[in-house]
Amino acid sequence: MRKTICTLALAGLLSVAGGVALAQDNTTATPPQQGQGQWGHGPRGMNPEAQLQHLTKNLDLTADQQAQIKPILESRDQQTKQLWQDQSLAPEARHTKMKAIQEDSKAKIEAVLNDTQKQKYEAMQEHAHEHMQGGPAPQAQPQ
Repeated sequence: MRKTICTLALAGLLSVAGGVALAQDNTTATPPQQGQGQWGHGPRGMNPEAQLQHLTKNLDLTADQQAQIKPILESRDQQTKQLWQDQSLAPEARHTKMKAIQEDSKAKIEAVLNDTQKQKYEAMQEHAHEHMQGGPAPQAQPQ
């Protein structure tokens, strides 16, 4: 159960906050490959393949949905890496761009999901956000 919660939280981490750096676990018996830890986690969360596996398991994705979502996750991962390598950006600008990348990929993923999967995905996102913040996510304010 704890592993599932941790996996869920890390998947949501990229979708909700993306830019929050996680401490990389250097206590594993085998050396990480290409900056990835024990479960395909790097310093910023799960790699796209691990994310896809997690979403497939939790949302019962079809093979067609997996084929559509994989490039979205890969693109988000690449954009995130490029953003973190750009040291010329102020932290506020980096945060704003990160949020835009996350929102864009979230919208693209949701466009592939059916209504039941969207509800599960939103719940996953909410749970991950609560886990990261230590409490419930703030509700959107009407404008």
